[in-house]
Amino acid sequence: MSTTLKGIAASDGFANAPAYMLVQPDLSFDKKEITDIDAEVERLQDAIKQSDDELTTIRDIAKESLGEEESQVFDAHKMILADPEFTGAVATQVKTDQVNAEQALQDVSDKFIAMFEAMTDNKYMQERAADVRDVSKRVMSHLLGVKLPSPALIDQEVIVVAHDLTPSDTAQLNKKYVKAFITDIGGRTAHSAIMARSLEIPAIVGSDTITKDVQDGTPLIVDGVNGEAVINPDADDVKKYQQLADNYAQEKAEWAKLRDAKTVTADGRHFEIAANIGTPKDLAGVKENGAEAIGLYRTEFLYMDSSELPSEDDQYEAYKEVLKGMDGKPVVVRTMDIGGDKHLPYLPLPEEMNPFLGYRAIRISLDRQDIFRTQLRALLRASSFGKLRIMFPMIATVQEFRQAKGILQEEMAKLNDEGIAFDANLEVGIMIEIPAAAVLADQFAKEVDFFSIGTNDLIQYTMAADRGNEHVSYLYQPYNPSILRLIKNVIDCAHREGKWVGMCGEAAGDSVMVPLLLGMGLDEYSMSATSVLRVRSLMKHLDTNELQDLVEQALNVSLTNADNEKLVNDFVADHRK
Repeated sequence: MSTTLKGIAASDGFANAPAYMLVQPDLSFDKKEITDIDAEVERLQDAIKQSDDELTTIRDIAKESLGEEESQVFDAHKMILADPEFTGAVATQVKTDQVNAEQALQDVSDKFIAMFEAMTDNKYMQERAADVRDVSKRVMSHLLGVKLPSPALIDQEVIVVAHDLTPSDTAQLNKKYVKAFITDIGGRTAHSAIMARSLEIPAIVGSDTITKDVQDGTPLIVDGVNGEAVINPDADDVKKYQQLADNYAQEKAEWAKLRDAKTVTADGRHFEIAANIGTPKDLAGVKENGAEAIGLYRTEFLYMDSSELPSEDDQYEAYKEVLKGMDGKPVVVRTMDIGGDKHLPYLPLPEEMNPFLGYRAIRISLDRQDIFRTQLRALLRASSFGKLRIMFPMIATVQEFRQAKGILQEEMAKLNDEGIAFDANLEVGIMIEIPAAAVLADQFAKEVDFFSIGTNDLIQYTMAADRGNEHVSYLYQPYNPSILRLIKNVIDCAHREGKWVGMCGEAAGDSVMVPLLLGMGLDEYSMSATSVLRVRSLMKHLDTNELQDLVEQALNVSLTNADNEKLVNDFVADHRK
């Protein structure tokens, strides 16, 4: 009998496939005395051989999908397996202590991990502790005959089921085989949800119990539009969701016809629809979906995908590739936004009670000007190859903006003295994601060239609700009048100073939010590339003259997020042209 589980719709689409459990197995064991030593050593060697074969496969897949540099971690793991000081020590302990291989492996790996972790003056060697831990876990899984999940090894159509998905997990997902995923925790703005939209695979997050409700191979249907998962679907369920999937495919085919069209409303007003990207590889999706600009280039992925701070030249090449690839269309680059839930192993940050409110983004850049100036020089050098706009994240005060812009101007002067070309007239703006900046938008608007509203954090900070905490996910309320009033204030203040305003948070691609933003006069909408054509189609059917009363009601009459969601949905149903 089928059952339906409700979660949060994180990425549109439908999928029907068996579950693949991406959950950590139980690797517990009992210590045993061994009488047949040779057989036990042979069992250990078999587990090591299986682990090595597995790592070879994972490395080759990673090299193809993620690149040479990303795959090198698996070469390091293979070297540990081949090191007689490690695996030889395990075999020796089996023989001398006459214990089972599991116990010997744990004892030896614990010694190596403790040794590496004690090397506090050598960061590289300290990080080897994590490699030993990963390798030991893999060998242990083969000794125990337990499957260790690995997204890179998936070679048939599945729906991935996990408690949560890390950025590295999601990076390994091959959309040829991974048809969707469902997690226990998370919200629409979680990194896994954003990645799902980039990969164009359906996703449900925040289901609470999916990892308890299914096992490997359990038949599943994922409805990423309505946030529903059907467990053990029957024939009627399959027929129903196949029809929904067919309807969705037809809609997508209609949207595709707008790929090369300008974004124009029913009353002839043009608005710019842009895409968010993380790496130059994302350019293909931007072009395929007909985005008119890049409204957010998240440069932190350059730092997160490297084993050390990326050099000026490495950054310059990445920025140049994106600017050239956009053929003169605008590219808004956000300077390094590290901190919060984004950490670098080679840039230790202080332990904080609340890292989202702590040392992050522009606060690190202003403190570590060596890192900041390197990035700014790379950006300025690349600005000769396209229409670059630079944006500073996490700005709370006018003084922070002035200091950041002052450093940028100093680097401009240095490049000028060196005779290196750059665009001296590039626009410089800020992300509005801290309520203090939104309230003081009238003062900021006198100094910046543009605003881009980061709704993910603006909502989190305004509602005092951690966006990654499923217990307070109900407070992620983009249509709450308090959020809408802040957004309208930012837009109005900018327009009074003749400046433009974009939005690069998830709300920019939200079909309920878009009519309200159009009514407020938001100029640029930046979203996951896969949302571009859907939003362009929606705007085509809306008349901005008819949206003024809608905005007035949403700001001053409605009291709740739900009231405004119903208000907009009813309006769109009645007024689509």
